[in-house]
Amino acid sequence: MSEPPQDATRPMPVVDTDKHPDAERHPDAERHTDAERHTPPTGRQPALSPDARGSGRFWSARRVPSAIVALLTLGGAGLLLYDVVAVRAGYPAMYWRRELARQLAQRPLDDIPVLAGAAFVTAVGLWLIVLAITPGLRNLLPMLRPRYDVRAALTRDAAAQVLRDRAVEVSGVREARVRMRRRRAEVRVISHFRDPAEVRSDLDTALAGAVTDLGLVRRPKLSVRLRGPGKKG
Repeated sequence: MSEPPQDATRPMPVVDTDKHPDAERHPDAERHTDAERHTPPTGRQPALSPDARGSGRFWSARRVPSAIVALLTLGGAGLLLYDVVAVRAGYPAMYWRRELARQLAQRPLDDIPVLAGAAFVTAVGLWLIVLAITPGLRNLLPMLRPRYDVRAALTRDAAAQVLRDRAVEVSGVREARVRMRRRRAEVRVISHFRDPAEVRSDLDTALAGAVTDLGLVRRPKLSVRLRGPGKKG
């Protein structure tokens, strides 16, 4: 079995008992591990280097809009160039160019078709400008980068799943739903056998630790709504 390169990412020291049956696990250590796993996380900072910085937004390639604009521009320019060359060679101009020139010469600027065409062209131009100056990929949440050559992001669904898992680990929580946005995380929780005040306190602590452990550049604000189970019957 080949050894990993020296500069590879160092794996976590986890022992796989299926592959290593000779490795014994002490009962006390197993209980201690389970207790740590189910303990609500505190507001500790993630293990990052002091010079950790934000990854910045990830920019979309915009392949589909770029391809559409390129094809339309190429087709229009090619058709116009062909018509100009045909006119220079002594052939009459195409019907669409003669009709367009006649309509532009006869119609006033405040005519409805002219205004509608101008509005359409303006809307398309604004749409292209917005695509050019905005990064897109709003589903990706930038994470802190421990090194200058490392960039990472977390999808909204993955971040919501982490918050949901931390919420359901709190004692007294029966059901949790999380809706993740770029700047806000909306958590809806249904509790049962415990005092709602105690559940809310443990829930706030667990979710605050989960948000910190996500390692996001911009930590989302938590909006937690807790309610008890509905009345039976």
